[in-house]
Amino acid sequence: MNKHRLTPLLMAISLVVGIVIGTFYASHYSGNRLNIINTGTNKLNYLLQLIDNHYVDTVDMASLVEDAMPQILSELDPHSKYISAKDAEEAAEELKGSFSGIGVSFSMEKDTVNVMSVIHGGPAEKVGILAGDRIVTADKISLVGMESNEVMKHLKGEKGTDVKLGIRRHGSKQIKYFTVTRGDIPVISVDASYMINEKTGYLHIKNFGEQTYAEMLVALANLNINGMKNLILDLRGNQGGYMHIAIQMANEFLSKNQLIVYTQGRKSPREEFRSDGRGTFQKLPIVVLVDEISASASEIFAGAIQDNDRGTIIGRRSFGKGLVQQPWALHDGSMIRLTIARYYTPSGRCIQKPYEKGRGEEYLNELIARYERGEYFYQDSIRQDGEKYYTNLGRVVYGGGGITPDIFIPEDTTALTSYYKEAAYTGLIRQFAFAYTDENRTRLNALPNVEAMEKFLRKENLLERFARFGEEHDLKRRNLMLQKSRTLFERNIYGLIIYNAKEMQDYLEFLNESDPTVQRAIQVLTDGLSYPKAPDAEEEETAKKELSLTKQEYGSHTEFYHRSHTFETRHLCVA
Repeated sequence: MNKHRLTPLLMAISLVVGIVIGTFYASHYSGNRLNIINTGTNKLNYLLQLIDNHYVDTVDMASLVEDAMPQILSELDPHSKYISAKDAEEAAEELKGSFSGIGVSFSMEKDTVNVMSVIHGGPAEKVGILAGDRIVTADKISLVGMESNEVMKHLKGEKGTDVKLGIRRHGSKQIKYFTVTRGDIPVISVDASYMINEKTGYLHIKNFGEQTYAEMLVALANLNINGMKNLILDLRGNQGGYMHIAIQMANEFLSKNQLIVYTQGRKSPREEFRSDGRGTFQKLPIVVLVDEISASASEIFAGAIQDNDRGTIIGRRSFGKGLVQQPWALHDGSMIRLTIARYYTPSGRCIQKPYEKGRGEEYLNELIARYERGEYFYQDSIRQDGEKYYTNLGRVVYGGGGITPDIFIPEDTTALTSYYKEAAYTGLIRQFAFAYTDENRTRLNALPNVEAMEKFLRKENLLERFARFGEEHDLKRRNLMLQKSRTLFERNIYGLIIYNAKEMQDYLEFLNESDPTVQRAIQVLTDGLSYPKAPDAEEEETAKKELSLTKQEYGSHTEFYHRSHTFETRHLCVA
């Protein structure tokens, strides 16, 4: 009975004590509460709430967040990125083994979709679409004047769905209609594989995608059947891809328990990746070609070969990307690629080039800085600011800025003129090559191989034809410069015509005939010098003399950056 009488009194006392304690803590820690709001994630959330609740105008908060995400990540490093939902699928597609589409490669010429090639066995080929066709409509929607990425959205789509294409064929004004059922289109990353001579195989790998390792094994098996005793593996222009694919590929060429790469970060403990000794090509002499565009997975592969003294690296210093990104998918389909670690080559070097946070544009423009200081022309212009490391044989290699090749091949600018530069920059060379291919496609398709096509083109007086074409398009004729740049004009015009009429492999096969980097690789393999040797004092002195001779031979350079392998083909799209 007494207990029940005391209950209201106890409750009142408890309430008073609670109020006192609450008032004390609210007063004493109010500053801390504001500090929590004003730091880190809570501060950002608070800002967004303020804008949403009190800003003078209506704000699209979703759009504001989309714009803010890339800016936040750009303050970390040049490779941490936010990818919106609409771009995430496209960003991943290039590294996937396939996508769903109609099976054509196309370029935009005069605001029109021009089919450059039709994938063999693909949906477009099955209904009769041909190289040279113009796609003017897709499901009654005009494609004329669209940007390439918008055209892709109309041509690609879910597997099994139909798209009705309006086609205008060369020589006919009438539009024909073809209904194409979209299907799986393979994404090929080993886009050239052939015997460059009786003993030497050549592979060009454009990226490290899901199927690249499998594609490489198939290509090497075919080259083996054809008598391959040496290999040139071309990674020029290869901007990378999946790290684990590069590791699998390097494993094929290394003996058991050799370190391929290791990664380490603040929250990522050191993880080593070593060869398992089951590689099929552990004894195959190999030369790897790199340039300033070769990055990421390309550098992992090249670094593993170089640091283990397994083969020779030829070309120019690679890009210098030594950061590892991990993707995180967000609920709306967007994605964050966050740098979680650095990777290190077997000698222990990180080849990530220096960067300042928030200065991504300067980071990318570093390639221009290399050019301006003469690095593409003189080996002694390469900045070796990083720490010295040593390969298994004791050869010196450097960290802090890409893979420096064992044999440097400079850019040759002796045939460059202002006339050629204007023709290239304005796109007139590409336009002329396309127009010629379009007019002569039947004759070109009848030629059996690259050798026959080149022989045919040399009889066509194309240099004179181009000069007249240029004049018609406001490029003033310069006869002396035309002759000085003859080799460059012919190389690009012939190459692009071959590319337009045939395949990438045919194009590279033609270019490789006169490519000094490829020719040097062939010489190294022919002489049996692909396996590096331990350095000695005499060799170091010889290297200095060769460097001096190289500088004298190539002389001064002009302010023009010419890349035959990639300059004129970046306009191509696949759907």
